[in-house]
Amino acid sequence: MKKSIRVLVFMASGALLGLLYYHFFGCNGTCPITFSPWLTMLYTGFIGFLLSGITAKETKE
Repeated sequence: MKKSIRVLVFMASGALLGLLYYHFFGCNGTCPITFSPWLTMLYTGFIGFLLSGITAKETKE
């Protein structure tokens, strides 16, 4: 349960940061990732998902 909450928090944080990036630094249609807020949020949410796995502590059972 904790792991899934951690992943969701990282993904939501990544998507929020992507939206902020789009709002402040977004491009005018020539950039393949930042021309759409949805695509930017999807991409940065995926980066958040990857970071949640990298930063997780492994537990020994």
